[in-house]
Amino acid sequence: MGRRLWVLLILVAATTLAQMQQQPTIRLEVKSDGGPIPDAEVAVSGHRFRTGQDGVAVLPARLGQVDISVTKEGFFPARTSLDVDAVREWSLQIELQPEQEQHEKVTVYATRNDVRLQDSPLHVEVVSQDEINEELAMKPGDISMLLNEMGGMRVQTTSPALGAASVRVQGMRGRYTAFLSDGLPLFGQQGADLGLLQIPPMDLGQVEVIKGNASALYGSSAMAGVVDLISRRPTTEPIHEFLFNRSSLGETDASMFLASQLAPNWGASLLGGGYWQEHQDVNGDGWADVAGYTRGVVRPRFYWDNQKGRTALLTAGMVYEDRSGGTVPGAVLQPTGQPYIEALNTHRYDVGGNAQWVLDGRFVLTGRFSASDQEHRHQFGDDIERDRHELLFGEVSVKGTAGKNTWVGGFADQRDAFHPRDTPRFAYTYVVPGLFAQDDINVTSWLSVSASARLDFHNRYGTFFSPRLSALLRKRGWISRVSAGQGFFAPTPLTEETEAAGLARLLLPAPLKAERGRSASADLTRSMGPVSVTGTFFASNIDHPVYVERGAAYAIFNLPGPTKNRGAEFLATWRQSPFNVTASYTYVRSSELEPSGRAEVPLTPRQSLGVVGMWEKESVWRVGVECYYTGRQRLEYNPYRDFSAPYVLVGAMAERKIAAHIKLFLNLENLTNVRQTRWDPLLLPNRASDGRWTVDAWAPLDGRVINGGARFSF
Repeated sequence: MGRRLWVLLILVAATTLAQMQQQPTIRLEVKSDGGPIPDAEVAVSGHRFRTGQDGVAVLPARLGQVDISVTKEGFFPARTSLDVDAVREWSLQIELQPEQEQHEKVTVYATRNDVRLQDSPLHVEVVSQDEINEELAMKPGDISMLLNEMGGMRVQTTSPALGAASVRVQGMRGRYTAFLSDGLPLFGQQGADLGLLQIPPMDLGQVEVIKGNASALYGSSAMAGVVDLISRRPTTEPIHEFLFNRSSLGETDASMFLASQLAPNWGASLLGGGYWQEHQDVNGDGWADVAGYTRGVVRPRFYWDNQKGRTALLTAGMVYEDRSGGTVPGAVLQPTGQPYIEALNTHRYDVGGNAQWVLDGRFVLTGRFSASDQEHRHQFGDDIERDRHELLFGEVSVKGTAGKNTWVGGFADQRDAFHPRDTPRFAYTYVVPGLFAQDDINVTSWLSVSASARLDFHNRYGTFFSPRLSALLRKRGWISRVSAGQGFFAPTPLTEETEAAGLARLLLPAPLKAERGRSASADLTRSMGPVSVTGTFFASNIDHPVYVERGAAYAIFNLPGPTKNRGAEFLATWRQSPFNVTASYTYVRSSELEPSGRAEVPLTPRQSLGVVGMWEKESVWRVGVECYYTGRQRLEYNPYRDFSAPYVLVGAMAERKIAAHIKLFLNLENLTNVRQTRWDPLLLPNRASDGRWTVDAWAPLDGRVINGGARFSF
C-alpha cells in the first residue's frame, strides 16, 4: 500500500512539473487587403519578433493578459490584447491599415528627374494644394506668408518704406535663392525684393523648395536654394474660382482663376487679379508703416498633352504695380519740415514655355525658354532712378534610364542685363552658357545616390564648376539624406540694401569679385503612424561675400573673409483626421567678417519656433491656430539698440462652407499686436549715408490685422 502511494505521488508530481514546464504560444497572422505582411515587427512581453514570408509569427506567452503591438513601415501600427487562460496554442489575426500618405503620390520636378518625393536623394520640401488653400485665407495677395511659415525660411522686410521683402534660406541672404515658375525664371535674376510680393498663390498647385547649394542644377542664382512654383493644371471638370478679401488695414484683394479642357489634348488656365492697399500710419508719427499700392496681375497658360509622351506649356504674364510710402498725405518729415515720398512703379512682362518629347520609348527630350522685361521707376524723395531688367533663357536636355541609373544632361544659356538710366555706371550684361549633367543611381533597396555637376562659362567672371552629391538611405522605417555641393554667384549692385536705398549715392571702390559658396546638410526622418519627425543639420560658407557699408560712407565691396552659416532644423508633424499639428524649430548661427571684425549677420535670428494646429470637418469647417517665436537679432546702423527684442506672434483662422460653391473665411493675424514701434521709433533722427530715413525692420510694423472674405467656385 505504501509503495502504491509513493508511485501515485510521483506520477502526480511529474504531471504537474510537465504542465509547469509547458508554455502557451500565440500563432499571430499579420495581413492587409493585399495579403500576408512579411517582416512586420511584433512586440510582446518586452520581446520583439518578426513575421515570416507567410505573415505568421509564433510567440511565447504567459497566462493572463498579454499585450501585443505590430508595426510595419507603410502601415499604421496596431495594438491588441489577449487573455490567456490555458496552456495551448492560441490563434490570432491582425489586419494592418496602409498609411494614406499624400506624399506617396507627389512628384517633384525641381530635381530634374521628376521622381516621387520619397524616392529623391535630394531633400525637397513640398507645400501641397491643401496647404496653399489654407494660406489663401491668410494672405491671398502674395506668397510671402506661405514661405515664411516653412522651417528654415524667413521672409525679411528689406524696405520699411515700401514693404519690400526677400526670402532668406537657412540664414543666407535672399539674392542667393532662385525663384522659378514651372522650372522657368519668369521673375528675373535681379534682386527682386518686390517680386516676392507680386506673386498671388491662387493659381499654384504645388510649391517645391530645395534648401542648400543647387548651382549644379540651376546655375548662379541658386547658391542658397530653389523655390519652384508649380501651376495648377486643368482637370476634366472646368474650374471657376473667385476670391474677395478685405483687411482691417485697408487691403483689398480680388482674384480669379479659370481652367478648363479646350479639346481632348488642349487645356488652358487664366489668373487675373487686382490688389489694393491704403497707406496706414499705425503709430501716428506721420510715416506710413504700411505702404500703399495698386497692383494688377494677368497670367494665361496653355497646356498640350497628346497622351503619348509629348507635352507642352506656354505661358505669358503681365504685372503692373504703383507702390508708395514715406510720409502720409498731409504729414511732413519732422527733421526737414517737408513731405518725403518713396515710391516704385513697376511694369513687368514675361513669356515662357517648355516642351517634352519621348523618343523611342527610352529617352525624353525637353526644351525650355523664357524672356522677361521689367521696368522700374524709383523715387527717393526728390531723387528719381529709372532702370530696366532683361532676361533671356533657353535650355535643351535629354533624360533616359539604363538599369539602375536615371540620367539627364543638357545645355543652357542665359542673358541677364541691367540698364539703369540714371546711374549708368552700374549697368551690366551677363551672358552665361553652361553644360550640366545628373545621374540618379538606385544602388540597393536601401541606398540611392544622386550626382550632378554643371560647368558655366561666364562672360565677365570666367568658368565655374559646380558639383553636388546627395544620398538617400532607408532602413527599417528610418530615412536619411545627406548632401554636399558648391556653386557661385555673379555679383550685382542689386542687394537687399541697395533695393531699399537706391544706387545714386552708392560708391564702388573696386570691381566686385564673384561669390563662391559651399554647403552640406544631413537629415534623419522617422515616421510612426500619424507622427513624423525630421532633424536637419546644415552648414555653408560663402567666400568673397558682397557687403554694403552704410556707416560713414555708402559703399559696396567684397569682404576678405567668408560668411559662415551653421544650424539645425527640427520638424514634427501629427496627422490624425480631423487634426493636423506641425511644430518646427530652427537654430541659425550666421556670421561675417565685417571691416570691424567678425560679427553675426544682421536681421538673422538665432532661434525661431513655430506651432500650427488645424482642425477640419469634412471640407465644411476648417479652424486653425498658430504661434511663432522669433529670437533676438543683431541690428546694424540702429541708434536705438544693437540687438532686437524677442517676440511672439499668435494667429487664428476659420473657414466655413455655407453652400456648395461658397466658402467664407476669417483670419486674425498678430493677435498679440506686436509692433516694432512699441519698442523704438522707426524713423532716424538724421538721414543715413545711403539716404534712408528709417532703421531696418526687425519686427512687424503693421500690428494686429484682421481680414476676411469669400471664395466662390463653380
